[in-house]
Amino acid sequence: MKKKRVFALLLAGCCLLTGCSGASQEGDPAGESPEALQSSLVQSAEPSQGTETDAAYIDSVSMEAEVSLEEELVPMSSAPAVASILSPVASGTAVKSGGGAEIDYSNTKDGYVMCRFAAANSKRLKVQVAGPTTTYTYDLSTGGWVTFPLSDGNGNYKTTVLQNTTGKKYAVLASASFSVALADEFAPFLRPNQYVNYEGAANTIAMAAQLTNGLSDPLDKVGAVYNYVVKNLTYDKTRASAVANGTLTSYLPNLDSVLAEKKGICFDYAALMTGMLRSQGVPCKLVVGYAGTAYHAWVSVWTQETGWVDGAIYFDGTTWHRMDPTFASSGNGSDAIMKYIGNGSNYKVKYLY
Repeated sequence: MKKKRVFALLLAGCCLLTGCSGASQEGDPAGESPEALQSSLVQSAEPSQGTETDAAYIDSVSMEAEVSLEEELVPMSSAPAVASILSPVASGTAVKSGGGAEIDYSNTKDGYVMCRFAAANSKRLKVQVAGPTTTYTYDLSTGGWVTFPLSDGNGNYKTTVLQNTTGKKYAVLASASFSVALADEFAPFLRPNQYVNYEGAANTIAMAAQLTNGLSDPLDKVGAVYNYVVKNLTYDKTRASAVANGTLTSYLPNLDSVLAEKKGICFDYAALMTGMLRSQGVPCKLVVGYAGTAYHAWVSVWTQETGWVDGAIYFDGTTWHRMDPTFASSGNGSDAIMKYIGNGSNYKVKYLY
């Protein structure tokens, strides 16, 4: 009988907006309730006033009108054949432009849309990707093309580039509506994008190749990458504090920097693992959501043996369990912490990248 591997998929038991302690707690807190322990390990973060309704306002405004955007929280079949890094490209066959912004939706079947504002600009720019069920809001830097995943799968989408006017008011620069029929369900979760930008991360790609050298089973690759990330990275309290107090905004993981520094917040942990696995042809979702009231980032992988593994789980050879490395580590693996982690109702998916 084929031996099962032990692997864990939840990489972020911490609050990305307000930060959390990555240090071990002294003593055994097993006597406390799981809810109290979770509260003591992370600061509460109220969910943002969701942007799911923003699309309705965008749909109704003209170029000259303004739309109010809420700030997003910092987040934190058969096997597909992948011969090399799947680099997004702005093909130019389907483009909408306006106000200096461009939207290239030539390759929607491959699970992405690309946007750019080429000129210098002192005003804040945003991109909204409204899919069949969820609206995603991103910051857009000036210069080159930026890739955004079509995470909702097949269906009708609208992508909009907006420019800040005053306060939370934004004017629409360019907008494109299109229907998506993906080449396969893995397309959005194999390629680089703004949050999982491994395309130019040469050291990250090389490390993934080194860790998985000689491994062909996707679960073995998951285990090798996961073990490296959790054993070699430490929680960056300074960065978490900067995110919490607002001095660090629009944070995006730089995978090679995280790899070199060997530290990061939960968003970094999840993005690094996702980038490594995608570079090895293993479909992987960077998932952002909540554990209780704490904003989390974790991963979900796909293998031919398991399909999509969505529940932050690992297999000990006998039973499937949920595992949260940060909570478990901070709570010294206490029974109460593990009980909290084991309750799947505490975890709620909000976004997929």
